[in-house]
Amino acid sequence: MAETLTGTKVAKATFRKCEGGNRTTCVVDGDTLWIRGAKIRIADIDTPEVSEPKCASELGLGQRATSRLIELVNQAPFELHAWPGHDEDRYGRKLRILIRNGKSLGDILVSEGLARTWSGRRQPWR
Repeated sequence: MAETLTGTKVAKATFRKCEGGNRTTCVVDGDTLWIRGAKIRIADIDTPEVSEPKCASELGLGQRATSRLIELVNQAPFELHAWPGHDEDRYGRKLRILIRNGKSLGDILVSEGLARTWSGRRQPWR
């Protein structure tokens, strides 16, 4: 996909949990989603893993973060803002901050205890 999705306003869409191969507009986990066929990593947060969790507690928190992100992105339109200095991560995901009414959706997840602010590296959830 050639577009960078920077500053793009995402109109109200119906996001669901990603399942199967059709990943156009869906949520993978609490900090990764697909928008218009582009894989987006929410750059300002880190959430627990759901695909390879280290323990049942991490899985449960990761599932709650995923469900909450689905709720947040389905509530109303939001904007995608570039992560300063980095367009993509090493996995080819676009690094973006999701903003609605001047507030980061990632910050909402952090305030609810479902994510932590991204520190620049992965840390264990235990």
